[in-house]
Amino acid sequence: MTITPLPSLLLLFLLLPFYVISQPADNKNDQNTLLNIKQFWTNPPSISHWNQSSNPCTWPEITCTAATVTRIAIPGQNIIGNFPPFICDIKNLTHLDLNYNYITGSFPTALYKCTNLRYLDLSQNNFSGRIPDDISRLSPELKYLSFSGNRFTGDIPANVSRLLKLSVLHLEMNYFNGSFPEEIGYMNDLEELYLGFNPYTPSRLHQSYFQMKRLRIFIMTEANLIGEIPGNLSGMPAMKLLDLSVNNINGTIPTDLFMLKNLTQIYVYENNLTGEIPDAIESSNMEIIDLSDNKLTGKIPEGFGNLMHLRNLSLMTNQLTGELPAGIARLPNLYDIRIFSNNLSGQFPPDFGRYSVLKIFDVADNSFSGNLPEYLCYNGQLKGLEVFNNNLSGEIPNSLGNCSSLKSFQAYGNRFSGSIPDGLWTGSRLERVKIGGNLFSGELPVKLGPILSTLEVSNNNFSGEIPSQVSSWTSLVVFKASYNLLHGVIPQELTALPNLLTLMLDGNQLSGDIPTTIVSWNSLSSLNLSRNQLTGQIPVGLGFLKSLNELDLSRNNLSGQIPSQLGIRLTSIDLSGNNLTGTIPSQFNNGAFDQSFLNNPGLCSNNPSLGLSACSSRTETRSSKKTSTKFVAIIASIAAILFVLAVLMTAYAIIHYRRRNNYLNWKFTSFQKLNFTEYTILPRLTENNVIGQGGSGKVYRVPVNQSGEFVAVKKISSKKDLDQRLEKEFLSEVEILSAIRHSNIVKLLGCILSDNSKLLVYEYLENRSLDRWLHGKRAPSSRGLNGLVRHMVLDWPKRLHIALGAARGLCYMHDDCVPAVIHRDVKSSNVLLDSDFNAKIADFGLARMLAKESEFNSMSTVAGSFGYMAPEYANMTRVNEKIDVYSFGVILLELTTGKEASDGNENLSLAEWAWQRAQCGAPIVDALDNEVNEPRYINDMTNVFKLGLWCTSKLPTDRPSMQEVCQMLLRCSVAAEVKTEAEKNCGDVAGHFPLLKVENV
Repeated sequence: MTITPLPSLLLLFLLLPFYVISQPADNKNDQNTLLNIKQFWTNPPSISHWNQSSNPCTWPEITCTAATVTRIAIPGQNIIGNFPPFICDIKNLTHLDLNYNYITGSFPTALYKCTNLRYLDLSQNNFSGRIPDDISRLSPELKYLSFSGNRFTGDIPANVSRLLKLSVLHLEMNYFNGSFPEEIGYMNDLEELYLGFNPYTPSRLHQSYFQMKRLRIFIMTEANLIGEIPGNLSGMPAMKLLDLSVNNINGTIPTDLFMLKNLTQIYVYENNLTGEIPDAIESSNMEIIDLSDNKLTGKIPEGFGNLMHLRNLSLMTNQLTGELPAGIARLPNLYDIRIFSNNLSGQFPPDFGRYSVLKIFDVADNSFSGNLPEYLCYNGQLKGLEVFNNNLSGEIPNSLGNCSSLKSFQAYGNRFSGSIPDGLWTGSRLERVKIGGNLFSGELPVKLGPILSTLEVSNNNFSGEIPSQVSSWTSLVVFKASYNLLHGVIPQELTALPNLLTLMLDGNQLSGDIPTTIVSWNSLSSLNLSRNQLTGQIPVGLGFLKSLNELDLSRNNLSGQIPSQLGIRLTSIDLSGNNLTGTIPSQFNNGAFDQSFLNNPGLCSNNPSLGLSACSSRTETRSSKKTSTKFVAIIASIAAILFVLAVLMTAYAIIHYRRRNNYLNWKFTSFQKLNFTEYTILPRLTENNVIGQGGSGKVYRVPVNQSGEFVAVKKISSKKDLDQRLEKEFLSEVEILSAIRHSNIVKLLGCILSDNSKLLVYEYLENRSLDRWLHGKRAPSSRGLNGLVRHMVLDWPKRLHIALGAARGLCYMHDDCVPAVIHRDVKSSNVLLDSDFNAKIADFGLARMLAKESEFNSMSTVAGSFGYMAPEYANMTRVNEKIDVYSFGVILLELTTGKEASDGNENLSLAEWAWQRAQCGAPIVDALDNEVNEPRYINDMTNVFKLGLWCTSKLPTDRPSMQEVCQMLLRCSVAAEVKTEAEKNCGDVAGHFPLLKVENV
């Protein structure tokens, strides 16, 4: 008898019940445990698909082997809460990844029960406390362990070395403040070791750390290391990446460092290493060498010219001597060479740029001679050419005139001659040209590149007239052409440059009048036209330039009187050596200007310290017949004057009485010991001292002593008297803020109260607010890190420094203040900068306390500033710290793009515009600010831009905490000190975990 087989589908249907019945019990137990974990975390939306009706092996976060759960991976899913103590009920768990969440609590000792665990990643969470000494109770099978980016403190337990199979150990970016356990050096299977970015006590490296034969990656950046690098490095033959940067290591570089054949990257920058670089080199796979910011001497080894894979060579800021090895110029992969600030000499090898795609060529501050290599831009990728302060000569290669990629050309302080190639002036990406102190000749260009902001050509032999087409140089911020051979008149078109901050044309042969009609010099801060042949009068319009601080018109042929309007804002003025007449304006009639008006025979002053003739009445009696008439007239005049004086004295007495009695109505409360009182502040609240104005009142810059110290006073006025309860709330709020002591929060020194006004007295910060630097008036140039002359706008390291400082201030408010302080009006105008560009959070919205109780709830819907307000703010009467995170994210977008918060194009805010670009896949690099978008910073800026996107996520739960933001910016800040392209990616410092998770970016 033949049995006909059932169709396969029918067979499956008949057998299905038996399959379900036969499912392992372990699967059901694992499912129950996972659902308990979900409930323990209060059912987070990111794992809402975990349910009873589906098999956990089908969930994307879960991996099963033989129908049992072996892997849980939930990175970056906004998990909030403690660590589930029953997670090891999943008996066969081998892989657990919970990084980039908000899990809190102490070290999860519950993991000791996961006896099969091989991979454990709890990085970038909020675990705190000490790691217990019995950490060795973790699974003996563990191979990967990461606790980086948490808040662990104390010592690294030595017993971690008893995890004998461990191959990867991440402990960086915590608060470990002990020393390094020697026992780690004896972990035979360890391949990657990350211990950096912790406030360790000063410690020496154990020799054992350099005997781990399988160690491939060893990173101890900012680990407070002292002493020397141990010798005999042959004990670590597998080493690929070594990072000991930013420590206090001294001594010499071990002679066998470059004998490690597998070594590809070495970073030991910012230490105190001395001696010569070893010349025995067999690391043929080397890609990145950064030995910068040490005290190395001797020559650059010839063997560097044999490293065919070398991409980046950074040896700047040492004491190296000799010539550049010719082989380095022929390396096929070299794109970034930075050897500035040494004592190198000789001529450049001619092949630089010919065989590789050269992007950065920075050899400034050395003693190189001869010509520039012809092929620097041969492959069309050169962005930075920095050769200033050498002994170079000859003409600029014509090939640079076709270098459309060039962004910065700085060649000042050499002996170059000839004319500048025409194309070099007009490069489409060119941002700055600094070629002062050479022998260049020819005329100034008619046209400049569209984004050129700095043009410095002083101390050369440029001749001819300033072209009338100068009005097309609209992006120019700094124009210095001092001490050339320019002649003719100053064209009216020069005053039409809207962004011009500094103009220096002194030491030329310019003639004629200074333009009387000033079109657009609203930003001009410094004007120097001295040592020319200018005639006519000083234009009154110069006195109405709101930003003008420095004016030098000395040694010309100017005539007429000094406009009194000049004295309103100028802090420095030199009009000496002209033909000016009349009296000195009262604002300048003091000893501070004793050199400002010399050699003007027609000027007079009754202040002898100015060195001018005294002003006196030159009227004399012409006839004795009129003596009696004049005598009568004099007597009458004296009588009239005495009468007027009596009236004025009476009025003064009344005003003084009223003012003094008014002062008695003010109450001054100081929050620390001060050397001034309300009587110092109140008389100086004049219009001349106003430095800002907001919705709640004006801000004044008030001098408080003869030593030049100032305070900032914010005056808050109320149209109606406050009721007693709100008055107490206001004072309570002031007291809370006055108790805050943090270096990144502006100090509230005191408050002065009256019936209808409130004066808040703060420390005065010289560089004012961040928005002025990003979107308004900017400060003069300064010499920055490593002796580089920085672009006068905020360069990227300063922007990053500011971002980190402001983030630390907000983090303190959110996490360390009890109760927590929520700012609610974070914006770039409320980030103030001191003389060193340290950021301080200011303006805590105290004016909101002035509202009536009936108005207070509704104010939560309108408080804040457009472009900075989180989407949920308008719909919530009770807010949390995530609205500050959103606003701070907007500031990060401002810092990276240069745009204003309300400027996102097509009626979009900046945050909306940034997210729209990200979602449509537009390249982030195209959104970055051209003023600071240098090759060395692109990765850095890109990641901070992404961090800004993360902070401005629509859902509050999708945003990071300010502590996480601080951690990420700290990594970027450390990376920003590195001058090489490869490790400029703060999102992947040393090649581990990504910076952040942003959809569609």
